[in-house]
Amino acid sequence: MFKHGLYLFTFLPFFTLANSFNQQITAALIERTTHNITYDGSYHSIKYPGGDVPSNIGVCTDVIIRAYRQLGVDLQQRVHEDMRANFARYPSQRIWGLKKPDKNIDHRRVPNLQVFFKYNGTELAISSNSRDYKVGDIVVWKLPGNLPHIGMVVTEASNSTEKPQIVHNIGRGPELSEMLFDYKITGHYRFTNKHYNDQ
Repeated sequence: MFKHGLYLFTFLPFFTLANSFNQQITAALIERTTHNITYDGSYHSIKYPGGDVPSNIGVCTDVIIRAYRQLGVDLQQRVHEDMRANFARYPSQRIWGLKKPDKNIDHRRVPNLQVFFKYNGTELAISSNSRDYKVGDIVVWKLPGNLPHIGMVVTEASNSTEKPQIVHNIGRGPELSEMLFDYKITGHYRFTNKHYNDQ
């Protein structure tokens, strides 16, 4: 289904194709699947704002961060600023024992992104109907071992038997797959230009 689509996204100028949020985020996510990424969530000191870990490594959150950055949205800065203003909302102290925000790592942690998208985007219902998941929607799962995982929807189901396609990194690098219902869904969010342009 996406063999020719990937060719199209690779060779057309990015902003020629991208004239809406859905097109922009889809193009950015598909572009991420062309990168050879080693799964590595180790701590790195990075610049701020606009910081990133080395381009050849990353985890599931980095797919989301890098895709939004192609749209001019810096989740490192936005998450850090929100945590400075609302630190008690975030699970950093409970999970990681932190007393204050850490701009090097906070945005790369799934539980922090869940809180950010809940309060700065739209929190949507968790549904077993594949048609409720739209292009650009952010989905969070609980993997075996109680590990949180995050990805984004890039195609929608046209009927109840189809599965939306997801771009995510579960350990093999950014990939496109029909894995929406493979694991327990624990979060469903939307963070579009409507949200980030109003901030």
